[in-house]
Parts: sequence; C-alpha cells; structure tokens
Amino acid sequence: MDVSSEPTADPSGGAALELLVHGVGGATPQEMLSDPNTVRITGDETAAIYRRPDDEDAEAHPERYENGPVPEAYCWSNLTSGNASRALWLLLLPFMVVNLAHWMRPATNGLGRTQRLYGVLVRLLALTLTVLLTAAACEVAIDLVAWQCAGSAGCADERSWLGFLSATGDGWWAQPGRRLALAALVPTALVGLLWYLSNRTWSAYEAQRPPTDAGQDGSRPEPDTEVVNTPGAPGTTEARDAYRPALARPGFWYGRRLVARLRAAHTAAGFLTVAGAVTGATARYDRGAADATREVAGWLLQATLVAGALVVLWVVCSRGRSERKRDGTLDKALISRLPAVSLALVGVAVVYAAWSRPDWVSSGTLPGAVTFPVLMIAQGVLVVALAAAAFSLHRRAPHTRIALSGLGGPAVAMLACALAGVMTGGVAQRVGDWLDGSGTPGMGEGAIVGPPVLLSWQAAVIPVLLVLLVIPVVVLAVRTVLTGRRLAPVVEAEYGSPDAKVTPDSVRSRRIAGTRARAQLTDAAPWLVGIVSGATLLLGAGAVVGAWLSGDVPGRAAEGGPALIQSIADTAQALGSWLIGFGFILFVTWGRRAYRDASARRTIGILWDVGTFWPRASHPFAPPCYAERAVPDLTWRMASWTARTGGRLVISGHSQGSVLAAAAVWQLREGTRQQVALLTYGSPLERLYGRWFPAYFGAAPLGDLDRGVHCWRNLWRATDPIGGPVRLDADGEGEGPAVDRGPLKDPLAYGRTERHPLPEPILGHSKYQADPVFAEERAALLDRLPPALPAQRDGVAKDRQGKGARSQGSSGRSSA
Repeated sequence: MDVSSEPTADPSGGAALELLVHGVGGATPQEMLSDPNTVRITGDETAAIYRRPDDEDAEAHPERYENGPVPEAYCWSNLTSGNASRALWLLLLPFMVVNLAHWMRPATNGLGRTQRLYGVLVRLLALTLTVLLTAAACEVAIDLVAWQCAGSAGCADERSWLGFLSATGDGWWAQPGRRLALAALVPTALVGLLWYLSNRTWSAYEAQRPPTDAGQDGSRPEPDTEVVNTPGAPGTTEARDAYRPALARPGFWYGRRLVARLRAAHTAAGFLTVAGAVTGATARYDRGAADATREVAGWLLQATLVAGALVVLWVVCSRGRSERKRDGTLDKALISRLPAVSLALVGVAVVYAAWSRPDWVSSGTLPGAVTFPVLMIAQGVLVVALAAAAFSLHRRAPHTRIALSGLGGPAVAMLACALAGVMTGGVAQRVGDWLDGSGTPGMGEGAIVGPPVLLSWQAAVIPVLLVLLVIPVVVLAVRTVLTGRRLAPVVEAEYGSPDAKVTPDSVRSRRIAGTRARAQLTDAAPWLVGIVSGATLLLGAGAVVGAWLSGDVPGRAAEGGPALIQSIADTAQALGSWLIGFGFILFVTWGRRAYRDASARRTIGILWDVGTFWPRASHPFAPPCYAERAVPDLTWRMASWTARTGGRLVISGHSQGSVLAAAAVWQLREGTRQQVALLTYGSPLERLYGRWFPAYFGAAPLGDLDRGVHCWRNLWRATDPIGGPVRLDADGEGEGPAVDRGPLKDPLAYGRTERHPLPEPILGHSKYQADPVFAEERAALLDRLPPALPAQRDGVAKDRQGKGARSQGSSGRSSA
C-alpha cells in the first residue's frame, strides 16, 4: 500500500495538505492515492488534481484532518504521453536537443555580452537545423524524384505514378522547371505543417499565465543576467538582494513573444529554402540561355531571397528571452507578414520555374545544390564559437560538479547537428536506394546519380564512429564489473551489523552491489557525451574535406588505390547507408513503443521529459514544453490553498515531479513559500539538472531554494540511477536538519526475517513511499511548518456557515 496517503501524526494542528507529484512514466491517481475510486477536483483530461471521494470536501471539515494531511495527487502524464501518433514528435528530436543547449549555459558572474552571444549562437544553430530539414525534403522531392528520376527514362518508366512527369513524354509537366515547381509543394507543405504544430501546441500547452507579475510580492526587479557568485555569505540580506534565480522570475514560464518571433523566422527560413532550391537551378539555366528577360528575373528573385534571408537572421539574432516580467505582447506585423511574404516568394519562384523552356533537359544532380556543404561548415563554425563562449563563461565561475567543465551545451548542440544529419541524410539515402533499384547511389550503377556526395560521406563515417564507441563502452563495462565486486563486501558490512544477525549470501551481495555499480553509470554520461561529440565533429569535418577534395562518393574516390582501402571505403559507404535507414526505422519504432508501453516509457522517458521540460528558447518547432502548463498548475494550487485556508502544505515530488515541484515553489510569493515544505525523492535536481544546467539548477540556485522554502528534505538511494543527493549539506548553514537523507537502505532487508519472510526486492528508482523513512520525514516536515493562521481558519469557518449552499464548492474547486 502507498504509505504516502496514510495519516501521520500532526501535533501542531490546523489544516494541512500533501500535494503529490509523480515522475517519469506517469502514474494513475488511483496508484498515487491508493484508492480505486478517485475524484477530479480541478483540471482537465490533460492534467488535473485528484482526491479520494472521502476527501472531496476536506476544506468544509478541517476537524477530520487535525491528525494528518489531506492527500492530493497532481497527474500530468498526459502532457508527455498519449496515443501512438504522438511518437511523431520524436522526428523533431534534433530541434529538442538543440533547445537544450540554450539552457546548458554555464553559470557565471557578469559577462553579459558573452551570455547574450551564447544565446545568439544557439539560436543560429537552431535555424540551420530548420534549413537542413527543409533542404532534405527538397533533396528528396525536387532533386531525386522530380529532377533525376522523372528526367531519366529508365527510372520514370518503371514507376507509373511518375508517368505524367516523365521527360520522355510530351505532357505539360515534362519540362524540368515545371517538374520542380510541382515538387516544391512537398517541402512547402512540410514547413506549413511545422508552423501549424508549433502554433497549435502553444495554445494547448504553453499559454498558461503565472499567478503573479514582477514586483507584486515586493521583490526587486531582476537584472538582465544571472548572478551566481554574490557578495556576502549565503543566506544574508546582502546576498539575497544581489541574487535571484532565473526560475523564480515571473516571466520564465511565459515566453510567448520569443516563441512567436522565432516561429515566424523559422517558417520564413523554410519557405525561402524551398524558393531558393527552385530558383537556383532555374536561374543557372537562364544565365546560359539567350533570354535577357528571364535572366534579369532570375537575378532579381535571387536578390530578393537573399534580402529575405538577411531579415530572418536579424529577427533571430536581435532578441532573446525576456524573463523579468510576463511578456504578453506580440510583434504582430512581424509574425504575420514575414511568413506570408516568404510564402509569396515561393509562389513567385514556382511561377518563374514554370516558365516554358523547351530546350531545358535535366541530367546529373540538381544544379546549384550547395546547401548541405554550406550548412555543415556553418554548423561546425557555430559549435566551435559556442564552445569558446561557454569556456569563457565557465572559467569566470568554475565548479567541479559542472558537466564537461561548462562545455555541455556545445557538446549537446553538436549531437543535435549529428542527429539532424543522420535523420535527413538517412531519408535521402533510403529514397535514393529505392529509386536506383539494385544499384548503389553515386556509383553509376543505376538510372539516377543519387543524393549529394556529402551525404554519402556522412553515411560512410557512421561505421567508423560506432567502432570508436566500442572502446569507451568496453571501459565502462569493465569498470562497472570491478566496482560491483568491490562493493560486495561493503554491502555485507552494511547489512551485517551486530544487531542484524545477517548471514552473508554472496549471490545476494553481488546482486545488490551490481545494482549500485550500474546506478553509477549515470555519472559517467558527461565524458561519454564529450567523446561522442568530439568524434562527431572531427569525422564530420573529415567528411566535408573528403567530399570537397574528391568530388565523388567514398567508393568512387578510393578507386585506383590499394585493394584494402577500396574495400573499406565500399563497405563503409554501403554499411553506413544501411545503418542510417535501419536506425531511422528503429528510432521511430522505439519512440512509438515508448508512448504505448509504460515500461518502455520509464526506460526512455527520462531523456524525453528532460528535453521537453524546458521552454522553447531557441527552436520554435521543438516538441512542446509541458512545464509551461504543469508549473503554473502547481503554483496556482499551492497559492490558492494557502490563501484560502491559511494551512500548511507539503509538496511531495518523485523523480521529474521533484523538478516540477521545485520550479513551482520558486514561483511562489516569499510569504507563501514560508507555509510550504518540500519533500523530494529519487530526485535528479543536482545529479542531472545541476550538472547539465548549472545556471538554473546549480549550487547557487538550489541554495536559494533551500533558504526560500520553509523546510526541505531529499531522500535518495545508492541503487537509484536517476536520483541522488542535492549536496547542500556541505555548507553547514541554515537551521534544522540537513536537506539530504540517504542513502536509504535498498533492499529494506538483506535476507528473510520475521518481518520480511519473503525476499525484499531492490527498488532502485521506484516506490520510495514503501520505505518507512518516507512517512517519518513527511511527518517531520509537517511538524516544522508553522500552524494554520487562526484568522484565516476562522474565516473559512464563517464562510462555511454563511454560505452553506456553496459547501460542495469548497471541496477544492473553489480553492483551486
């Protein structure tokens, strides 16, 4: 039974509420409240608060709960899961990953210009991903299908659905320009779909206003930059006046203006990419033809597209996030006209390409297709510049716990570019293989040439990267085995105290020790990510150089060389092309399973929930941010309970729910926070968020949270691969018990005992409520909270007597 819902001794009296927040994978209200029948108090089908039926009117009968809190469950799992079709969001994973890089900015003291430069660089990287996705769609629809396959009799004749586009026919669509114009509808529709999804999810997920504006709680306005190293001792008035965490700012969870601007800019960039793909090939032909009118038209259209691209760059670079206040204003002229004008330019480009050119014949690859090399070079330069900015920021305020010495953001940004390259290149390679039949694209064996040479080089380096990854994986595996062996005697010593009378069991000891050793793999993630990112950057640069110097695919470039080299090149190209396609299919399949299978979601979900926790600060087409709905929900609920009843409240968060709970507590007024206790367990606040997002969950922000909330307790296990200590105990400051309590015993019993006659399971990250320590710490937190204010309690009683007709509303709906 879930002991979190059992009454606990509460000698201080007065109303008390326990607000439970589940973690990754979700939980039903029935599971959280240990009752098969629950009642929705407030909320909707997406996210809501539930109680037991007997507790529905708890506010009307406070005398029932003088010996324990009212249990209440906040369920937010439908914000990140649902039917299998939502797995399509995984196709936008590169956008989500690059958005993470924005929030991984190192914490620092000052250097405001460098901070702003960091944000600009991430937004530019995000823009290149949008252009890359659109360029890949153009490559498939415009180049491979409309230009190469429809222009080749051998390819078009084998596919009846391409008959009306075939160059061998005499139809209206047989001319290359008209085929390009028709094929441009595919990438144009893709960009329109991304715009629609971004706009729709904003309304459904992120348009929740926080309960307060800046300054309403008497607080000072926030500076433009985050300050981490503050004068004075932590906790002093001087330090608190100089520092306020970003997550405490009223506009943090309401970035409507920036998302709208970025959505307009990225939509325009997508449309301009389509127009450029159609216009580039057409204008190049016109420059060689004896038609001055078409040549001038081509130059004018290309110049207009360049001007539009400059406007997009200005929009992306000119403004970042504004968090000091709830910014509800919109740049209406910009967000409506920029995409509309860009779409109109697509229409002009289509009309220009459809102009009759009877002598034009399509052959080879699409002329002027230099987008992929330019994008890869630009991404490499931006990642290196981002690393330089991150290093400067981290050097100003270094901390040993920060992942990759502050270079986590650039490393993750590099992974975003690699993911985008693999996904887009994979689609182009698979389509090329399909259209070419038994031939290998680029090898001259089939009817078509295939995708650009660079994409074949990208595919060829994937097997090399996998071989390089074998080394760190083997090192981690060996280290884990050795750590498990070393911990086995430690486990026996912990359970074998004189009072325990435990008989050593080598199998049991090795199993517990192995679980602890595997849980430590989480702490090795930073250097593994660093190795992958560094290798990806070097191999990507090698692919660009190889494609540029040879001008041919790896298999062709190696011809004439030693037989071994040629064999390796052929194998790498073929295997890489196959791996890209297989990986893409596996990626979608596992993503679909993660939405349908709860066990798979608990395994994969932590990475997805971390990514979608953060607002869309750099890429507007990233999956929606569930926290912009969940955090205001929790903040409103806590504020309404304390204002309505004057009572005490403990918010209890597990795993990702602890991150939501902490973010919501930060948003409360200072007076309200003093009526709130925070209980976290299995929490990644420091182990994951503090290390990777130091400017928002580093030592200074978590220290401020500890000082701001009335009391806080964090439970953790050595067998937990996700949760860990928040590491605030070392300061030795503050009143009351230390924040961390752990590691808790897991399993609760080593062998069979009278109380545990059957073997106890190793719980790891789950079922913290099953440990008696949980109920003990919750009771201690309630004891430390101040009692309910008498005036407010009397006011609730008078309101109940004077408004008997509204007694049903006091169940929670009126106070929600």
